Order: sequence, then C-alpha cells, then structure tokens
Amino acid sequence: MELWFSEFHTNNVKLSIRSDEQLYSGESDYQRLDVINTPEFGKMLVSDGDIVFSEADEFVYDEMVTHVPMAVHPHVKKVLIFGGGDGGVATCFAKYPEIEEIDLVEPDEMLVEVSKKYFPEQTEGLNDPRVHIYYQDGLHFLRTVQNEYDIIINDSNDPFGHEEGLFTKEFFGSCYKALKDDGIMIYQHGSPFYDEDEEACRSMHRKVYRIFPVSRVYQAHIATCPAGYWLFGFASKKYHPLNDFDPAKWKKKNIETWYYTTNLHVGAFMLPKYVEDLLEEEEGRTKQEIKNELEETK
Repeated sequence: MELWFSEFHTNNVKLSIRSDEQLYSGESDYQRLDVINTPEFGKMLVSDGDIVFSEADEFVYDEMVTHVPMAVHPHVKKVLIFGGGDGGVATCFAKYPEIEEIDLVEPDEMLVEVSKKYFPEQTEGLNDPRVHIYYQDGLHFLRTVQNEYDIIINDSNDPFGHEEGLFTKEFFGSCYKALKDDGIMIYQHGSPFYDEDEEACRSMHRKVYRIFPVSRVYQAHIATCPAGYWLFGFASKKYHPLNDFDPAKWKKKNIETWYYTTNLHVGAFMLPKYVEDLLEEEEGRTKQEIKNELEETK
C-alpha cells in the first residue's frame, strides 16, 4: 500500500508527496511534530500538518536568510534568531568565524530535540560554543533587549498559532530597538502567488516599511513552499541590500554554498511585476497613512 503525505496550499490546491515511512510523531505544548521519509525529498519535518522543511530544499532557505545579510553588513559580531529550533540557520551562521555570538530563541524544546535526532547535519551548528539557546517566547525575550544585535532573523514558520506574535507590529518595532544603529533584520515574507496568501504579504510589508528606513523584498525558489516560490524581507536601519553589497569581500570568505551566489544575490531582488505592484501599493498607502496622521496632530 502506498502512503502519501498531503499539505493544502489553498482550498483548491494541495501538494502530495509519497512517503516510505513515518519516523516520528509527537505533540508538545506548542505543536504536533512528525518526521516522515520520502523518496523525492528525503526526510521531512512537519508541524501541525504543514511542511517545515525537507532535506532536499532546506539549504535554499538557510542560505538565503544567512548569506544575503552577511554579504551586506560589514562587521557582524552578534546574531539573534527567532524560531530556529531546527538548527539550519544557526548552522549556516556558524560558518562565519568573525561572528562572536549567536542567540537562538525557540519556545519549543521538543522541536530542538527532534531535529537533533533526525537531522544531525542540519543541527550541527547548535553544538557550536557561540550558539546559546533560550527556550522562551520571542516577544518576552525582546522586551529586555536594546541596541544589541547586528542581525536579527525571524525564522518562524507562519503568522499563526504559537508564533503569531512574531509577525506583529509590536514584534517588528521591538526588533528595531534590539538592533544596533546599523542593524539588519531578515524575516519570512511568505508566498504571494495564491490570492488567499496575498493579504498576509501586503500586511507584512506595511508593518515593516513603516518602521525601517530601508525595506526591500527578495525571492527564492523552494520546492516544498506554496507555488514553489518564497519571499523574504530585508529591513535595515542603514544598509541597502544592493547599494551596500560587497561581493568581492564575501567571496574572499570562501564559504561553500549550494544555492547562494553573489550574482544570485542581485537577481533575488529583481521581482516579478505582480509582486512589485503589490509592494508599491502598500508603500503608497503607508506613506498616505503617515501623512494623514501628521496632519491630524497639527
């Protein structure tokens, strides 16, 4: 008998993947976690029925949230990661010897333990002495931090459930305060291809564009994401992802990659017309809202 795992991307679209076996199933206070083995994507981690990552395409995500800001910021010493309990992003940052501290805030300890057991290569960086794991709520952690980090990564899955607080206006404002004067924040921007996901992308851009002086969006192809297409947000107090990008300096680091290149870095910010349009629309609305608020205070 064939076993198939299916994830609904919309009410009318689902991704189905044949599975050899289920390796793990358990439930924490935050989510149900499953690990399944598949012929096409290798082992996959599933949270509440949704794919978190697969062995076949996780490198795309990890590299794009790590190397893009690292190739722009000239002197990174301290990094903060939210929701990175699977270890992939921390492992990628651990490749940079100049980084002195990598703080990881993950409320679900079971996620970390399951990832260590079934994805040892991906979680290798969690054993690095520079990595410190804090098992607590992200917003609560941020309330005690100010002007401390060079880079902040929001590695949370979705703006729902126990991670909903990491996609709010309060969260992004707290990240702004926690960053140093030239800090960079990278966050998941979702996939705008399906109509039911578009508003989440618009809302995300409005919140960040209002807070950060530099707010840009870039893209990557990730096979198990909705429509195979995923967006990331780049927000900074100072640095522009293209104008301040230093490809020659990054190449000298000789970091091995499977997806990221300095040419791809530039291309990732060249977005399809429909994505450009929705982002520009929200920027226009935000500017008008700010203008109206200023006029009301006069």
